[in-house]
Amino acid sequence: MSGKTFVDERELHRKHYDEICEKLQQDQFAQFLGVKLLELGEGTATAELTVAEHMLNAHGTAHGAIIFSLADFVFAAACNSYGKTSVALSMNIGFLAAAMKGNRLVATATEEKKNNRTAWYRIRVETEHGLVATLDALAYRKNEYFVAIDESK
Repeated sequence: MSGKTFVDERELHRKHYDEICEKLQQDQFAQFLGVKLLELGEGTATAELTVAEHMLNAHGTAHGAIIFSLADFVFAAACNSYGKTSVALSMNIGFLAAAMKGNRLVATATEEKKNNRTAWYRIRVETEHGLVATLDALAYRKNEYFVAIDESK
């Protein structure tokens, strides 16, 4: 036997759901922006924010950094949803439409593939008027878990 412990991450997600959500909601920058986590699943997440006046660029539309920040938050939520510490390796964004003051931005991250070390996600950012941006994101999955795991199995 290799000595490695098998961790059922789906079970960890279910067992530590509240703890994982609490950890994700400690994101100070997301709090500052007014981001709200709406849903957290196994490898998925949905969050929202409303575009405010101070989030506009010189053209009067939502600054790209605001759209990216919301997408980055749902990416972080989705890739950390199993209780395993995960960080971004890369993100590629395509801006498809403008968002305006008062628009409710909703971002959803969906896990496409994961293994022990990396995971690939697709993220969509939308308003009530349609798709604003899409992202492809790659996460690095560290060795440690931020929730307790049962190593006696």
